[in-house]
Amino acid sequence: MNNLIWLLRASKWARNPPSARRVKLVLAVIALAIAIVAIEKLGFWPEWAQMEHGRGGPRLPR
Repeated sequence: MNNLIWLLRASKWARNPPSARRVKLVLAVIALAIAIVAIEKLGFWPEWAQMEHGRGGPRLPR
């Protein structure tokens, strides 16, 4: 059943493809995310922008 949904979605995109502007926007967002991950993995991400390890915030009593 899931394959039928994907086929319907693909046929809709084939009839009405997204604009070039939207494709560029999506590619720019993906490139930005990859760049942020690469900067963090290389160790150039600032200390103030890193998340603390473990659960953040106060815990509520049960």
